[in-house]
Parts: sequence; structure tokens; C-alpha cells
Amino acid sequence: MPKKDKLSWKRFQVKSHRRIRLKDFATGVGKPLDKESSRKMLEASRQKLADIQDMLYAFNKFGVLIIFQAMDAAGKDGAVKHIMSGFNPLGVKVYSFKAPTSHELDHYYFWRHELALPARGDIAIHNRSHYENVLVTRVHPEYVLSERIPGIDSVKKIDKEFWKARYKQIRRFETNLTDNGTIILKFFLHVSKKEQKKRFLERIDDPHKNWKFSLADLSERQYWDKYQKAYEDAISATSTDDAPWFIIPADDKWFARLTIASVIYHYFDRLDISYPKVNAEQKAELKKARQQLLAEQK
Repeated sequence: MPKKDKLSWKRFQVKSHRRIRLKDFATGVGKPLDKESSRKMLEASRQKLADIQDMLYAFNKFGVLIIFQAMDAAGKDGAVKHIMSGFNPLGVKVYSFKAPTSHELDHYYFWRHELALPARGDIAIHNRSHYENVLVTRVHPEYVLSERIPGIDSVKKIDKEFWKARYKQIRRFETNLTDNGTIILKFFLHVSKKEQKKRFLERIDDPHKNWKFSLADLSERQYWDKYQKAYEDAISATSTDDAPWFIIPADDKWFARLTIASVIYHYFDRLDISYPKVNAEQKAELKKARQQLLAEQK
């Protein structure tokens, strides 16, 4: 890692069509960041993001979809809380997707995520996303049967070709979005199994964190290797130039938050956006309105 540029956002982007192995990506960054300094840097980043968000909202041509995926206890909720708190809530919506309901299963798997897409000028944050349909279902293929897909009536039919087709569907879905003005940024918070264990124990031992722990999380931990493989396959198959994946070292929560903020800021900054310009007729109307307001007695 270049010492002078630890937070260089480009370092974490997965290139299009690149086959990745998660073991080749660090989960930590060596010496932990100083929390107080990190808070100050993050606050500065939040202000920059807020300024650009205001312009994005006024420009009203692009929507932004930010996706967070990770193993349990990797810090998704904390990243959303700390990074996005500087945004104007009128232009940001956060969605946390759980297991699909029976009503949602009556539709194809993109349906509930389409309902949560950002409008032009807005930002939508998906804490878990349509990728659950190639992650959890990849580890537990029996869940796919609940979707009642024609021709898929046994786990045996959920083979390599099935997943290959589903990755293609996801790429097509995201291409349709980006072609129509949605900016997509996808973050995988890469936490180590050792750090996850530490955080699980903290949730068990700290009464204020007990609510965060679920036995289901511990149950899923036994499938760690399968999940790592599922993430490798999904990221490799769906990281594109227009909808890139970023693999963020997540053992240090502050480093992860700062890095994510840096990526978002640079992508916002690259957009060719500005505040709407006022023409001569509109300027005349503003001048007239000003005169009327100044002429009021009260």
C-alpha cells in the first residue's frame, strides 16, 4: 500500500471482467487510525458530500444508488450512519432489505429493489440489495425454490448455468439503470473472520449491544467459506466500468468509513453537474419579485 496515499479510492475498485479472490485483498490496514483524527476527517468529507448533494438535487438529472454488502458485523450500519448523516434527508432514502416476504416472492426478484430506486436528484442507499439473490441463495440454493421460477423445481436444476444467467440478469438490470442516468456504486466491506468473532463477542458481552446479536448470525458463520466464494463469483461477474464494485478493508471501521466517503466524493465530483442557470427573463422576474417584497409595509 503506498504510504502517502492510503485512502486513494482507485486502489479499491475491481476492474471490469476481472476474476478476483478475496484472500488477495486485505481486510486490515496495519496500525488502526486515530479515532479523533478520523472523526475530523470524516466530518470534512461529510461537508463536501453535502455540498455536492445539494447541487445534485438542484441539477435533477442523475440519481445515485449506493449498495452495501458484507458479512455480518462488517460495519454496514455504522458506515451508513456516519457517512450519510451529512446528507439532506429530503434527498436520501435508506433501505435495509431482509428476507423477502410472501408478497415480494410473488414478483420477480428485482421487483422490491426497483421500488426503492432513486428518483432524479436523489440518493438511495441499499443496505443489502438485489445481490442477496446471488449470495444467500448461492449458499442456500433451496431458497430459490420459493421464487417459483418456471422450470426450476429442484435444487439440482440450480446449477452453474443458472447462476451464470442470474449474473447476466444483474448486469443487464444495472446497465438499464446507468443508461438512464443512475450512478451505481457498490461496496463490499471486507472483514476478516477473526474480526467478526471479536465483534460478535462484543455484542454478547456489552448489554448495550446485545440487541445487535442474533443466533442466526452465528449460524451463518459456519458457511464462511461458501459466502466468500459466493462474493468472489458475484463481484467478479458484475463489476463493470459503469457499475463498479469496491472492496473496502473493514477490520478498521474508521478506515472503511473514510475510504467509502472518499470514493463517493470522487464519483460525485466527476459528474458534470451545476446549479441551474437563470435566463434573462427569469432574472427580470426575480428583480420584480424583490421590488415587490421591499415595497411591502410589513
